[in-house]
Amino acid sequence: MFSQIEEVEKRLNTLEYELSRPEIIQQQNLYQKYRKEHVSLLPLVDAFRKYKATEERIRETQSLLRDPDREIKELAQAEIESLKHALAKLEDELGLLLLPKDPRDEKNSILEIRAGTGGEEAALFAADLFRMYCHYIEKKGWKVDILSQSPTGLGGFKEIIALVEGDSIYSRLKYESGVHRVQRVPETDAQGRIHTSAVTVAVLPEAEEVDVSIDPADIRVDVFRSSGPGGQSVNTTDSAVRITHVPTGLVVSCQDEKSQHKNKAKAMKVLRSRLLDMQEEEQRAKVSEDRKSMVGKGDRSEKIRTYNFPQGRVTDHRVGLTIYRLDGVLQGELDLILNPILAHFKAESGKGQANLVS
Repeated sequence: MFSQIEEVEKRLNTLEYELSRPEIIQQQNLYQKYRKEHVSLLPLVDAFRKYKATEERIRETQSLLRDPDREIKELAQAEIESLKHALAKLEDELGLLLLPKDPRDEKNSILEIRAGTGGEEAALFAADLFRMYCHYIEKKGWKVDILSQSPTGLGGFKEIIALVEGDSIYSRLKYESGVHRVQRVPETDAQGRIHTSAVTVAVLPEAEEVDVSIDPADIRVDVFRSSGPGGQSVNTTDSAVRITHVPTGLVVSCQDEKSQHKNKAKAMKVLRSRLLDMQEEEQRAKVSEDRKSMVGKGDRSEKIRTYNFPQGRVTDHRVGLTIYRLDGVLQGELDLILNPILAHFKAESGKGQANLVS
């Protein structure tokens, strides 16, 4: 294992040298490629360096066991036991970091949020969730580009679709897919009763043209005038685009841009990502049931999370996590939830790999 990590460390050192060269910085495509690879390798190398440093501290402390002073020897022994415990944890961490990565982890993501059961209250919560993700995206230094939206008169969304661009986005957001449930008193309820509504979230890796080949003969493109709440947001030309993928029946519409060409480009982004997800879902369906039970998958058909406003709590049902920081989560402090979830699914993946090998 360690010889493999040493090779990764050499590669990281090479990348750091390349990223410091002015001629590489001037070639932005190459620079971004190297930077993304550097970001992906750094956690493994950091953990390896901590492991080696801990080993060295153990060796240094062991020399104190020969000291004639009994108190010093006892302190040294306690320190060694503590360092060995830390070393074991680092070894487990290295094992997890060496697991095969999802090749989609480094991709940008298509974020789709749709109001489910609950009428206007569900649409309002869809808007709340979108704002929550936007706060998180801003904190991470990522970018968000709205591809399509269907607003309601009260400020909610029947549906909103956005492209999120940045480093390792899919690896952070991929387990957000599923049903998000809200429990609160709606603004529209004059009697102050708590309602339960639901919103579905889907996070898809952005598919490039090389990932999914779409035959032009398989799509039907319709153009129409965009609709909206009124005013300047309603176009007076047929700039909105609806694309139908005939073999699968998938339909994607986009009307946010005033340019028909831009709307078509955005709709094609969504269509490619949905087709890629459909293909991968078919492949996952062929995997054996025991493999499915070994590795958690965050199925988007599951109820994954509840946001309870009266109690100020958020509960993720997959990992049994409850935190009383609802306001913070809605302001983008999503790592409070995402870090434990990612650790859980990574550990489950590690168990699955070990069981398959044995």
